[in-house]
Amino acid sequence: MVPAMLMPQATPYLRLPFDFDLAALQQDLQRLQEPNWIDHYNDRAHHKRWACLALYALEGDGNRIAAQSDGNFLATPALEKCPYFQHVLEQFSCEKTAVRLMSLEAGGKILPHRDAGGGFEDGVARLHIPIMTDPGVLFQIDGDTVYFPPATTWYMNANCLHAVENNSPIERIHLVIDCVPNEWLTQIFLNAGWQYNALPKYGDASITDENVTDVIAQLYKNPSPAAWQLAEKLAKIQAGTVLMTQDSDGQ
Repeated sequence: MVPAMLMPQATPYLRLPFDFDLAALQQDLQRLQEPNWIDHYNDRAHHKRWACLALYALEGDGNRIAAQSDGNFLATPALEKCPYFQHVLEQFSCEKTAVRLMSLEAGGKILPHRDAGGGFEDGVARLHIPIMTDPGVLFQIDGDTVYFPPATTWYMNANCLHAVENNSPIERIHLVIDCVPNEWLTQIFLNAGWQYNALPKYGDASITDENVTDVIAQLYKNPSPAAWQLAEKLAKIQAGTVLMTQDSDGQ
């Protein structure tokens, strides 16, 4: 099966209707001093310094900067110093997991990569709120070049191939919030224009019009009734007499 992160993503990025006070964001940033920052663990994916400062982390441990989804995420001592960052997080009426400040040194690059399972439909809504930025800070997301203006809020689908270039004289710093989608957040996304990924035509992205005939033939060689049932279903889809749905493929 083709991994979900390699399938075309209907919404690679999205502007959300949340704007914040840039001066207040930058004031909280100034409360946090350099020793709190930790170099990103993926040291082969960037040029120049790429660093993080944890605001929500596993068990509230500011040394744990990984963006995983399972575990007990609590505010770190750094967040407790920052009343406006706390206000920002309160605007999102959903569970939060990893929350980090992420910096990229002037002239730095984050190389093209994907973060598997990093999309809304995987249960992760990764939001970016730029605090220190410049028009020379550019994201490449599935071939699009995107600039995120300061104090705005953007969803970035991390399943997409993405990279960042800081072609500016300043350090780029974003507040990055990993949210767990719920009914409230889903409605916010839908209102902003988010679209669900289309289901693969045959229910499995590795089955295409080019190879479905061979797949059907192989299934008919299997004596299992389930294999024959699937072969018949694929043949009907191929003929255009039925559509594959979430229900029809047993999911």
